[in-house]
Amino acid sequence: MSRFRLLSKNSNEDAISSISYNDWNNKKEIPKYFYDINSKIFEQGKPDSDLEVIIQLSTWLCKHTKVGPGLSEPSAKALETMVYGKGGVCSDMAQIFNNFCVINDLKVREWGTTSAPFNRANGGHSFNEVFIKELNKWVMIDPSWGMLLYNEQKEPLSVLELYHLSRMGQTVSSYCFIEGKTIEDSQLRKNYLNSDITPFLICEYRNKTYDRYLNMARPHVPVFIIHFFVYLSGKSYHYKFPIDDYKKIFS
Repeated sequence: MSRFRLLSKNSNEDAISSISYNDWNNKKEIPKYFYDINSKIFEQGKPDSDLEVIIQLSTWLCKHTKVGPGLSEPSAKALETMVYGKGGVCSDMAQIFNNFCVINDLKVREWGTTSAPFNRANGGHSFNEVFIKELNKWVMIDPSWGMLLYNEQKEPLSVLELYHLSRMGQTVSSYCFIEGKTIEDSQLRKNYLNSDITPFLICEYRNKTYDRYLNMARPHVPVFIIHFFVYLSGKSYHYKFPIDDYKKIFS
């Protein structure tokens, strides 16, 4: 929790409105392996709309990856492990989803959640948000579950719209686009709709930087030490809390 406190910053909705993962990650710097897998995902062609692109991307990933322990591996190795190995957790999925969006020219960002005050039973969750040009807005997508969330007017929600509606007691509905898969209400409440859940935006994650450090040091150096050296280099990611005071987590 001390590391979480060190990386957390209060912000506001206007300040994060245009922030994206693409700001720190150029498509030319994404490992070739992502392009190889991307050609398989869209081997029958790419949809015309951004929304359909991310649905197809998430659908393929859900069908071809496994759930397993957290990886803390370089991004190409993480993707390979999720597709052909033991799998990964929601944060691993969110991070590889970021890279796929970059190479497909989609603005993307990654969010996390925790409870305030902190509740160990919650565990937190990671997911993404993509700027959909045809809707001219950010749209939340959970690639681990193959899910979008909608308001009463059947419009896809951004992350902040989701939490504002939830806190006002308005109806939020889920849409799982993975055939044969259902999302339990208990999962939605735990990770999204409980009143103590607070979202934070993961900012300034430099995939190339973390790949370099992880390739050099793993598995010989503990992950927390690797992250500490990245922090000392001044190139660490951090968390922005746009709607809550992050200090509530520690109360």
